[in-house]
Formats: sequence, C-alpha cells, structure tokens
Amino acid sequence: MTEMHSSGPEPARILLVEDNPGDVRLTREAFEAARIESDLYVVSDGAEALEFLEQRGEYEDAPRPDLVLLDLNLPRASGEEVLTELKDDPELRTIPVIVLTSSRAEEDIVRSYELHANAYLTKPVDPDEFIETIRAFEEFWFTVVHLPSEVDES
Repeated sequence: MTEMHSSGPEPARILLVEDNPGDVRLTREAFEAARIESDLYVVSDGAEALEFLEQRGEYEDAPRPDLVLLDLNLPRASGEEVLTELKDDPELRTIPVIVLTSSRAEEDIVRSYELHANAYLTKPVDPDEFIETIRAFEEFWFTVVHLPSEVDES
C-alpha cells in the first residue's frame, strides 16, 4: 500500500515492460531499496504495454507513466514496436523511454536511439549489479533530470 504524503512530491509512476519474472523481481527489489518514492506498474508483453499506455481495455483507468522501462525482446509486440508507437503518438511521445535489455548488440543500441529511446541500459547478469544499475538509473532520472509534467488535454 502506498502511503500518501501531503507535503512531498507525488511518487514517480514507472511502467516496467518486462516478460522475465526474475528481472521483474530484481527491479522491484531495487526500487524498494531506493530512497526515491515510485509506483511501479508491470506489464509482461508489448501488446499489453500499448494497451496500458493508450488506456485501452483493462487499462482504461491506468495512470500516465512518468517513465517507461522497456525490454526489447517481448512477446506479442517487440520493444521496438512499442517504442515506435509510443514516439509516433503526439500525446505519449514526451514520456521518456529507457531501454533495459540483455542485448549488447550494437544494432539494437543504434536502432533504439534511432527510434528516440532516451537511454539504453544493458542488464547486468549479476543480481547485485542489476540492482545497483536500477538504483543508479532511478537516482539520475528522478533527482537530476527534469521530466515533463502531464499535459491536461481537457
């Protein structure tokens, strides 16, 4: 349960798009260990990610994430497809997307940036290094970087 603080900032809303349950668990552990408040939402495939982002189906009441952590190798719709659709949508394109994947292939890195990913992180194999990578990412994106506010389209 998330505790509400009237004086502090709202927790960052992060959408994790990851089909590996072990990586989801490690990411949750890293976020719980971090000092920055965040709400982590998890979907396990690319099609589900697009439904969440576009607030369709069971996700019609889903919040707009402040940031997306996106694996490239996903079932139903690839990370590249999700990235393309997200960055082609004028209402969603300002959401920063961090590719978090096991691929170290130069073509994946180049292609992700061509599709306007905001950063590309390779998942370390060692669980402690994985947690440290997530904590470093979170520290940077939520204390150093200024993210755009949600635009009210009413």
